[in-house]
Amino acid sequence: MIVDGFFIAGALICAVTVLLGVIAAIARDYPDDFTLVSVAVLELFLLVYGVSAAIRQAGGQAISGESWEFWGYLITALFVPALAFIWAVTDKSRWSNLVLAASGLTVFVMLFRMEQIWDGVVAA
Repeated sequence: MIVDGFFIAGALICAVTVLLGVIAAIARDYPDDFTLVSVAVLELFLLVYGVSAAIRQAGGQAISGESWEFWGYLITALFVPALAFIWAVTDKSRWSNLVLAASGLTVFVMLFRMEQIWDGVVAA
């Protein structure tokens, strides 16, 4: 699998989101600005990633896997941080921090799969 800059940036943002969510769950009972902003940054990254992917595909760079699968993952990934953010804003509890952390982990797994679909999986 070829790893590009978008995947590395996304992995770092996901890691920060997970780390902040877990630390916040251990340290306090409610989601704070740091955890909420980290999920908002994750959502913003996914939007930029989607626009970039559309531009790359329109420019002639082909997806190695199925296009519908890649875009399905991306659209689903866009919902995960948004729903986690809404959950955290409406439910001010320690568990909301863990939901925010879980959203970062979920998006990382989906980014990894999108990278495999885009570049193709090389058999080991």
